[in-house]
Amino acid sequence: MAAPPNVEEGQSPYGPPRFNGQYYGWWKTRMHDFIMAEDSELWDVICDGPYVPTKMVGDPPETVLKTRQKYSDANRKAMEKNFCAKKILVCGIGPDEYNRISACQSTKEIWEALQTKQEETTQVKQSKIDMFTIEYELFRMKDNESIQDMYTRFTSIINELHPLG
Repeated sequence: MAAPPNVEEGQSPYGPPRFNGQYYGWWKTRMHDFIMAEDSELWDVICDGPYVPTKMVGDPPETVLKTRQKYSDANRKAMEKNFCAKKILVCGIGPDEYNRISACQSTKEIWEALQTKQEETTQVKQSKIDMFTIEYELFRMKDNESIQDMYTRFTSIINELHPLG
């Protein structure tokens, strides 16, 4: 198993990590760390869904959506978090993955669509766990392999197991 690339060709080292359809576990961990470093509230938007400004009206009180004209400065700032998180996710995927998520409205939908596609069903997830566990248990240094290459292979196995739980 090859180690994931550090930076895809043409990608800025200051932008989000780019997912090209391979090494999902590696990308997922790096994307989480990148987003948390940018602003931890962005991760909340991805996990909990977008902020939607509402107000109470009527008797008995009922929650309704605010119109854009009624947004407060705080509402606008919270809405910006939605779009900032979406921008980071969209900039962190390649064209094939973008086609899969282009119909998603929220960052939560995007994240879940990517996760569902890559981690698929629990049965597939379990077979991946079994495969990497066997690879881990049978891990040995190869003939003519440097310590660094061996460590890279080992780390790659661990990194693939980690997001699978």
